[in-house]
Amino acid sequence: MLELHNVTITYPTGDGIRKCSFQVAPGEMVFLVGPSGAGKSTVLKGIYLDEWPAEGHIVVSEFNSLFIAKREIPYLRRRLGVIFQDFKLLNDRDVFRNVAFVLEVVGRRNKEIKRRVLRALADVGLSHKSRKYPQELSGGEQQRIAIARAIVNEPYILLADEPTGNLDPVTSREIMDVLVRINLRGTSLLVATHNYEMVKNYNGRIIRIENGEII
Repeated sequence: MLELHNVTITYPTGDGIRKCSFQVAPGEMVFLVGPSGAGKSTVLKGIYLDEWPAEGHIVVSEFNSLFIAKREIPYLRRRLGVIFQDFKLLNDRDVFRNVAFVLEVVGRRNKEIKRRVLRALADVGLSHKSRKYPQELSGGEQQRIAIARAIVNEPYILLADEPTGNLDPVTSREIMDVLVRINLRGTSLLVATHNYEMVKNYNGRIIRIENGEII
């Protein structure tokens, strides 16, 4: 499903990751845990090839960073669902159109778009908010919409970058419960977080990263 083999990603500042290796199996739930600046986001950016390995390679399904052509990167990204800490919702679109956008850009038909969007919103418990705009929602609701957008294309693996970082403890638990339910349906889940106390309450595998290295 996902493999990192001795991956090094460098920045001009010197920060990044060094010789990181791990795997995520189909249907597995994995937490990548470390303090701020440890390299968690860099790992995720490497997986969807927003950053390119200087050394080593990354395998996502049938795609390998050693051999992938740039024109193939959008197809790799369709295998992934990505959830960001700051939501990255489009404020000029309502909830339905925020989620539908992912399907529109890959040319899905309107009937399929409606079916998938309504199902994704039901999965996160926000079908009744489909005509609201992001600024009308709470932080927890906005994160649920971001999750719906990430799962609407039925990805092989869901990547979540500090999905509860801006939320209170009760809302954080609700968001994690949504992610766990999605994982239990068979979608692989990789969550990057600094909150070890939260993730140890779940049954996922925990990988620690510090100073850019898996320890």
